[in-house]
Amino acid sequence: MTTTDTNAVRTSPSALLIGVLALLTAVPPLATDMYLPGFPAMATELGTSASSIQLTLTTFLIGLAVGQLVIGPLSDKLGRRIPMITGAAVCLAAGAAAALAPSIEFLIAARFVQGFAGAAGVVLSRAIIADRTEGNQSAKLFGLMMIIGGVAPVIAPLIGGVVVDSIGWRGVFWIITALTAVMLLCAISFVPESLRSEDRRDGGLSEMIQGIGSVVRNPRYVAYTLTFTFAFSVMFAYISASPFVLQNMLGLSAGQYSAAFAVNALGLMIGSAVTAKLADRIPLHRMMSAGIGGIVVTTTLLLILGIVGISLWPTLILLFLTLLCLGFVYANATSLAVAQVPHLAGTGSAVLGALQFGLAAIISPLVGLGGEDTAIPMVVAMFVGALVAAAACIRSSRITAAHRKDADTASL
Repeated sequence: MTTTDTNAVRTSPSALLIGVLALLTAVPPLATDMYLPGFPAMATELGTSASSIQLTLTTFLIGLAVGQLVIGPLSDKLGRRIPMITGAAVCLAAGAAAALAPSIEFLIAARFVQGFAGAAGVVLSRAIIADRTEGNQSAKLFGLMMIIGGVAPVIAPLIGGVVVDSIGWRGVFWIITALTAVMLLCAISFVPESLRSEDRRDGGLSEMIQGIGSVVRNPRYVAYTLTFTFAFSVMFAYISASPFVLQNMLGLSAGQYSAAFAVNALGLMIGSAVTAKLADRIPLHRMMSAGIGGIVVTTTLLLILGIVGISLWPTLILLFLTLLCLGFVYANATSLAVAQVPHLAGTGSAVLGALQFGLAAIISPLVGLGGEDTAIPMVVAMFVGALVAAAACIRSSRITAAHRKDADTASL
């Protein structure tokens, strides 16, 4: 099958394709985390406040959310390949614009476009896997992608700190632009069309809106999506607040913090690897539920620790265990959610991703409301996210049980 084949068949993705899709999903996390060490220098050079610099992160996340809502449904009409290549090309241009930004206003606008266009890699990678696989195989591949893509948040702060110190914050954006160029070349060279012509949807904007309405009216899809989204909010609350909690409050140096961040990210990768290994033997819902139960326990303990007095090693251990448990949630919840809407895989992936990054954009400023000398906002946000994810997980179990009961009754 060539890269221009519009009558793609349902075949298992190759190892090369999985690696390329993982790269496509890794670029947005790199663009999120890599430039964080440059915030002070950016504020000084652009003559603006820290809150304005923070807005460049928020608008990027909003762009990721909105972009998925547009690009995902569009790909159900046009196929996956053209929107992916177009998105990568626009993301490349936006990255260069961010590197050359003469003002904070220009940078904020460039970051929104960068997020919007970069959303193509995230939403369409999930859709391509959903086009080609189902069930346990989908969960295994989502887990493998998370293992590969999980390297991004590990290396991003490390690379960013070195780059900012050596060639400045603009150099970070040039590196992100170069990675986007690689993403574009890989999309052109190695990503074939996965959505068959006969499976595409006709119609324009109204049809796209109807598609979104169709997936959000599917109760099982909504339950699995909310499980994924609020589980992700647990991790993003940690990502947003941990630099202040671990460095300002618990006394870690920048290098020690980077090491702790990397170890915790390794926990997420280990959980994802175990998920991929067990997908053929243990039901996906059971693994997801076990992961959710784990994060409820760890975030409850973190909340207690935050109230009675936070300390270094218990905090580090609980954060590691939280991310380890999240590794059992992400791939399984994603696979289960998209499987509910196989005829609208792009739209289903889009709504899931939009909620994921939209909630992240809200969480990021909220965890900083208490200032730099308290862990309470972080642990509260993590605890609440875990509880909502658990409620959604329980809801998905009840819906599934009711569905099975109806099916058994109908077969009698």
